[in-house]
Amino acid sequence: MRPNGRHTAGVSQLSALRAWAMGLLLLSAVAISPTTAKAAPSQAAVATTHVYLLRGVLNIFSLGLDTIGARLQAQGIPVTVANFVSWSSLADEAATAYKAGRLKTIVLVGHSSGATALPDMIAKLNRLGVPVKLAIGLDSVFKTKLSTGAERYINIYIGDGPGEPVKRADGFRGKLDNVDVRGSGVGHISIDKNEAIQRRVIAEIDAAIMRSRAPAPVAEPGAPRSARSAAATAPRN
Repeated sequence: MRPNGRHTAGVSQLSALRAWAMGLLLLSAVAISPTTAKAAPSQAAVATTHVYLLRGVLNIFSLGLDTIGARLQAQGIPVTVANFVSWSSLADEAATAYKAGRLKTIVLVGHSSGATALPDMIAKLNRLGVPVKLAIGLDSVFKTKLSTGAERYINIYIGDGPGEPVKRADGFRGKLDNVDVRGSGVGHISIDKNEAIQRRVIAEIDAAIMRSRAPAPVAEPGAPRSARSAAATAPRN
């Protein structure tokens, strides 16, 4: 028997609607998290916080980080938006401010190659005796491993795209969350610009600042790093 044309079209439309609904639910789960801050962090905590946002290659594919940065600045939170190749000098800058007492809470956010560079920046800060309160990677493009401590690391990635889950390596301390948003309709280039994901990132940062009185784990200065540098081997996306 030949299938009825209208029935086949109806099934196809129903499947599309189901896929759309599933994508919406996934993005809602990303945006509405148990860790979402219920109130704005205090001005005292904000004044000693700095958020470093690392763009990917060429500075043209990660402009959603600029939007996140502007929203954080509207809350009074100091931010720096830079290309991922600046991670080492930014770590030195953060360490100097931390040791001078001007900075207590360090938050890192990266997209694409910027996300891939985060473990290297965390490792350098840890070697300098500086804790990282929170790091958030958006679709890291290399098989990334965390070998040193951030109090919390959130990796939001697209499981059926170029992104990869982050793995724990020997010596890692802290909490690691891999959040797969495949089927949500976001892509590698748009993940940092998606409204729901931006809200999740900002809520996690606000929550981290509110927790800033608690000490973050710090690796001992001189602790061994992974033999392979993630930033040095990041593909050019």
